[in-house]
Amino acid sequence: MFVDRAKITIRSGKGGDGCVSFRREPYVPEGGPDGGDGGKGGDVIFMADASLRTLMDFRYKRKYEAEDGQNGMKKKRFGKHGENLIIKLPPGTVVIDQETGLVMKDLVNPGDRFVAAKGGKGGRGNVHFKNSVRQAPNFAEAGGTAKERSILLEMKLIADVGLVGFPNVGKSTLLSVSTNSNPKIANYHFTTITPNLGVVEIFDNGFVMADIAGIIEGAHTGAGLGHEFLKHIERTKLLIHVIDASGSEGRDPMEDFEKINNELKMYNEKLAQKPQIVAANKMDMVDENSSEFLQFKAYIEAKGIKVFPIAAPLNEGTYELLTEAYHMLEKLELEAPEEETYEFFDFEKDEVDEDYREIYASVDESGVYVLNGKQLKKIFDSTNFNDSGSLRYLYKYIEKNGAIEQLKEIGLDEGDTIKIFDYEFEYWEEF
Repeated sequence: MFVDRAKITIRSGKGGDGCVSFRREPYVPEGGPDGGDGGKGGDVIFMADASLRTLMDFRYKRKYEAEDGQNGMKKKRFGKHGENLIIKLPPGTVVIDQETGLVMKDLVNPGDRFVAAKGGKGGRGNVHFKNSVRQAPNFAEAGGTAKERSILLEMKLIADVGLVGFPNVGKSTLLSVSTNSNPKIANYHFTTITPNLGVVEIFDNGFVMADIAGIIEGAHTGAGLGHEFLKHIERTKLLIHVIDASGSEGRDPMEDFEKINNELKMYNEKLAQKPQIVAANKMDMVDENSSEFLQFKAYIEAKGIKVFPIAAPLNEGTYELLTEAYHMLEKLELEAPEEETYEFFDFEKDEVDEDYREIYASVDESGVYVLNGKQLKKIFDSTNFNDSGSLRYLYKYIEKNGAIEQLKEIGLDEGDTIKIFDYEFEYWEEF
């Protein structure tokens, strides 16, 4: 099954907690602190792998987690860093942050990679909190929190040439006789419901050609499988527009040409501007010198587009068509490739959390005063509530950052209850 879209959740590793430990050696009755630092949590990394063709694996597994960092140990030993998690994707996959809708990375080439979620920093051991006043700190720093994201993966085929046209005009047949591909072919609409790829070998070289499933009127609005089909044309350099020149189903070839190009234009203006060749198929059913065909050919060529009469099942005219495609690609490759325009995710802004050190004061419905904040949560998690020095460190942080003043402004008085996460205490002024 060809899967080209998936939603997953990723989580980096949590940083290991710092260790609270004291030297215990013979003849050293009052050894100082020797708690080591925690290890850094593992990163989540996406990487393009040329051996992958679809996003099938992500259909069954939706959550991916990197390894947490190990906690620090006594004797100033550092905890082990968590293993990074590398998630492999097919080249041509766009990685999107679901919350913002912004593109994190377009993994175009095999080997392209980036860090999507950084692991939390390791917490500092109690050896770092010793000073001239606090000789035996009985607390350490908690490890940095893990980062969790919802990710949308969207794959766009990477092919040099895209075959476009209405259903049942012979695109799959052309692909099969031109390449080593073996697509399913039958004489009814939408035989192809997923894109097929094949390699055209010509002039001791080659190019990749994709059969884009049949487009119908309204495809640009999502009719049929419009959006799923059209997005795979975006990366192609050249389009071969396959048209039933015989009108075997009562269609007008000129109308078909205009309708398909209109769908391309309505979906993305740049698609309609891609170089095109018209493959006038089913010529075994029409006279090449008939007025109808000559009129059609003149109509297309007046737009500066070459027309190649072919009979795909008989492999007639296909060599000339593919030769022209090869030479056009040679010219196009000399030009600077046009980069796709995305609104990219800002990793620097994501790393610099402006609200990290802020403490927020509020009152809940029961009249309890509540303090909240990201840095506050980290210090709270590091607090040893059985140690007066550790509690004093927490209180000093709260006071230094103006939280007590905030609480007083909204009505805090002596005897009132202050809640910090799951810890409650009464507030009294010091004399």
